Amino acid sequence: MDRTTIEDAVFPDCPIRNILTRLCDKWSLLVIYTLNKASKETVRFKELQREIPDISQKMLTVTLRTLEEDGYVTRTVYPEVPPRVEYALTPRTHSLLPHINALIKWALENKDAIIKDRKRNCKK
Repeated sequence: MDRTTIEDAVFPDCPIRNILTRLCDKWSLLVIYTLNKASKETVRFKELQREIPDISQKMLTVTLRTLEEDGYVTRTVYPEVPPRVEYALTPRTHSLLPHINALIKWALENKDAIIKDRKRNCKK
């Protein structure tokens, strides 16, 4: 799947759907959250991979490229051998963090009830 050309089949010109589809996929918010919780401003690829052990190298690369393309993440390559690449959140993403943190807070406050509902509904 080409993550850079996601279009809604019914509303292909809807910018909100396009933005939310790319931002709210399986990995993007987790990568942003992980970059934010790092104790330093920039994070190397392998550090990210260690922090999110269930993401494949390919999927992390694709996710970072998409986040960079949309202006959520910056990528800095240092001309060293081997090359050093660091990722950081942009000011745009810092303005998004309060909303992500509110969503995480809501999820933590409601997770027990949601899990209980899931179990109850699975028994039906």
